[in-house]
Amino acid sequence: MLISFLVFLTLLLLGMPVVFAIGIGGLVYFLTQPELQLTMPVQLALAETQNFSLLAIPTFILASNLMNELGVTRRLLRVAYALTSFVRGGLAHASIILGFLMGGVSGSAIADATMQARLLGPEMVRKGFSKGFIAALQGFAGLLAVAIPPSIGLILYGSIGQVSIGQLFAGGIGLGVLMALIFLFTVTILSSKLPAKEGSFDGAQILYALRDGFWAVLFPLLLLVTLRLGVFVPSEVGSAAVVYALLVGVVYRELSLERIGRALSNSVRDVGMVSFLIAMAGVLGYGMKWEMIPQQVSRFLVGVIEDPQVALILILVSLLLLGTILDSTVMIIMLTPILVPAAKALGIDLVYFGVLMVMACAIGLLTPPVGLSMYSVCSIMGCGIQEYVREGWPLFVAALTTLIIALLFPQVVLFLPEVLFRR
Repeated sequence: MLISFLVFLTLLLLGMPVVFAIGIGGLVYFLTQPELQLTMPVQLALAETQNFSLLAIPTFILASNLMNELGVTRRLLRVAYALTSFVRGGLAHASIILGFLMGGVSGSAIADATMQARLLGPEMVRKGFSKGFIAALQGFAGLLAVAIPPSIGLILYGSIGQVSIGQLFAGGIGLGVLMALIFLFTVTILSSKLPAKEGSFDGAQILYALRDGFWAVLFPLLLLVTLRLGVFVPSEVGSAAVVYALLVGVVYRELSLERIGRALSNSVRDVGMVSFLIAMAGVLGYGMKWEMIPQQVSRFLVGVIEDPQVALILILVSLLLLGTILDSTVMIIMLTPILVPAAKALGIDLVYFGVLMVMACAIGLLTPPVGLSMYSVCSIMGCGIQEYVREGWPLFVAALTTLIIALLFPQVVLFLPEVLFRR
């Protein structure tokens, strides 16, 4: 197994696309194990994509792309700006609120950060915000999509780890609300460096924006209610979300064949990327199972660390460090089969563990040297990594503070799952 990991890391450092590095690393394992047949990698890759619970992923991705095409994003921006235009640095606060609202639409931190940078970046530059600050702000605002349903990361963790996706969604909301509040507080502290406020409080404008964006804002709440009442199971609720997105398009009178075509095209690309990753990770993951690595990790953590809280801190720190070189989706797919048994052996609540694990993995998207969200927002804003780091470190501290508070007070994550699902 060591040889396979060395091959994987070497190919990654040489710049090979991560999905091929994973696949080749898995193939090397089978080549070094004469007792395993070489037909197995193909069979395993196909079998990994035949998991019924993974049906939630393509349907949620399609629903997200449909809502982005059918006027939802524009209305959510109007809501966010109406709520913040009367405070200093209003567009900065609006970015956080939009990230929170968009989390219920995009489900992807990279998609959210990229969209917000394109949407708000030019106007923020015109208002006097620095490019490095804009890039960092939109990148970290995108983290909220990791917590707010329908988070693709939580769906992947729940599907692979056999954990209730509905309860993960509920737990993610608690963490998302906390993170949004801490980000808003951080931006308020930095407000002396931000442009002056542009207007005064306008209740009528806020009510109009909320009324116009009502069906978009309602989406995450409907997901939880239908899952809690048993109207849909997770594999079905994604399909219901697609129908809901189409109905929203009809209500907003923005439904057209051209927009549906673009949404389908983008969804095929996104689903293909995620499915290919899952398939290749299944090949490498089989080697981990064959070598009994999950059991070894569990025995090590249980034998060496008696306190589950200390073990959880050690795991999260390792994920934050690993996130500096690996994509979060890859980490979730590869590490969930290893870490879920370890968390179970330590007596850590799997919903609580999953929400924190997925967020820790996602923070790596914004850290050098390999941060996909970081490179995306810096490219869009035309700023260097040094400027991004210099302007964005307070937001990084805010994201870590969110994790620390959730570690100290587990009810931040567990309150809603216990109330809604009577755990």
